[in-house]
Amino acid sequence: MSTGNNVFVMAAVFLVAGSVLVFLYFILRRAMGEQKIKNAHLEAKAIIDGAKKEVETIRKEADLNAKDQLLRMRQDFEKETKERREEIATLEKRMALRETNLERRVDLLEKKERELDDKTHQIKNQEGALRAKEDELNKLLAEEKERLHKISNMSPEEAKVLLLSRLDGELNREKAVLIKKAEDEIKETADKKAGEIVAHAIQRCAVEHAVESTVSLVSLPSDEMKGRIIGREGRNIRAFEMATGIDVIIDDTPEAVMLSGFDPVRREVARISLERLISDGRIHPGRIEEVVEKVKKEMEVKIKEEGEKVLFDIGVHGVHPELVKMIGRLKYRTSFGQNALQHSKEVALLMGVMADELDLDSKVARRIGILHDIGKALDQQVEGTHAKLGAEMARKFGETDIVVQGIEAHHEEVEKTSLYGVLAAAADAISAARPGARRETLETYVKRLEKLESIANVFKGVEKSFAIQAGREIRVIVQPEKINDTDTTVLARDIRKKIEEGMEYPGQIKVTVIRETRAIEYAK
Repeated sequence: MSTGNNVFVMAAVFLVAGSVLVFLYFILRRAMGEQKIKNAHLEAKAIIDGAKKEVETIRKEADLNAKDQLLRMRQDFEKETKERREEIATLEKRMALRETNLERRVDLLEKKERELDDKTHQIKNQEGALRAKEDELNKLLAEEKERLHKISNMSPEEAKVLLLSRLDGELNREKAVLIKKAEDEIKETADKKAGEIVAHAIQRCAVEHAVESTVSLVSLPSDEMKGRIIGREGRNIRAFEMATGIDVIIDDTPEAVMLSGFDPVRREVARISLERLISDGRIHPGRIEEVVEKVKKEMEVKIKEEGEKVLFDIGVHGVHPELVKMIGRLKYRTSFGQNALQHSKEVALLMGVMADELDLDSKVARRIGILHDIGKALDQQVEGTHAKLGAEMARKFGETDIVVQGIEAHHEEVEKTSLYGVLAAAADAISAARPGARRETLETYVKRLEKLESIANVFKGVEKSFAIQAGREIRVIVQPEKINDTDTTVLARDIRKKIEEGMEYPGQIKVTVIRETRAIEYAK
């Protein structure tokens, strides 16, 4: 009995325990379901928040891209606008130049028309005077014929012969006077017309030769390079012109720019520097100054090498290094349009040949010939003729008296004391007299520009000056520690007055004074 109770109790216990377990299972499962639902809500919320953030990021990126595109479009528009303005400015300059030329031609035509009207009026007056004299002569002839017929017993035929003989004499005198007057007028008109023709021809030749001899062309890889050469607001081109003293002309010429300046050494430095900057691709004021200074140093070496090469070619040795440099500089100088180095080499060879014919020392003759024009290599600020300056430099660097005297006497400025001076003058004249060897217009043009620079350089505080725009502008760079902003205006006016007093020039000359202050520090 007790055993059956125990079994019953145990079954009841197991039943209660099972019921509790089932109840706990359902509670646990419900809790897990609620947790899953909660987790699902949290995950959905996280996904929604991530989606919102992603949408915001995409929107911001779209705004930034839109702003970048707008900025690029604005920059392209400003660049295109600037280029159009430059093209318009260039066209305006050309139109102004054409208008000036047209006005000159119109003035010339009006002048010729006035002269033609005056001549026509004179001819009409002369014709009127001749008709009046002819009428007067006819009247006198009739009166005298009638008077002779009355007072003499001459027949009409005899009286006619007498009158005709007297009239013939008077007509011959009148004809001689009129012919002489006409010849004088024709001679005067012919001389004036010949002067106008010669002046017009000289002017045309001068313009053509100046452009040909003072401009270098630099090729560009593309027209986009023009904008990089100009730089932002023109700072690159200003830095280049200030460093080289050469005017950079950028026009509508495809893939090319022009370098304009009367000094061939400066122009060659500018050409090499610009080609290197274009090849390198880094174009900014600091890089420009660095390249220009490097090219100037290389140019000095090249000049010395040119001098040594010419001396080797003609067989002259033992020349002082400073004189060698001066000879090399002659390669970039011209004398009346003739290359000074080629001219000196030709004079040296001519003197050597003539010296051999006269049993003189041909080495001394060639030495005098190659050195006779070294005075032209000196700076334009030095006063004196090139013959005397060259003789002084030759004496200073150890040349013999016979060489110095030959250099000094080749332009008849001093008396010749040896045959070498005679040979120098003869060879110089032969070289210069060759057809097409020289053009005097370029020499006059260069001297005018050199004088323009020398006038500006004499003022206190002027560091350097450059004549540009074919002498229509002088650009003066001053020392900022000596000249303040107020003094630049006074200096520009003083230079303008000095130019007006000391030079003769066509048109007008613009004086630009530049004062630049720089602060430089090095980070170590």
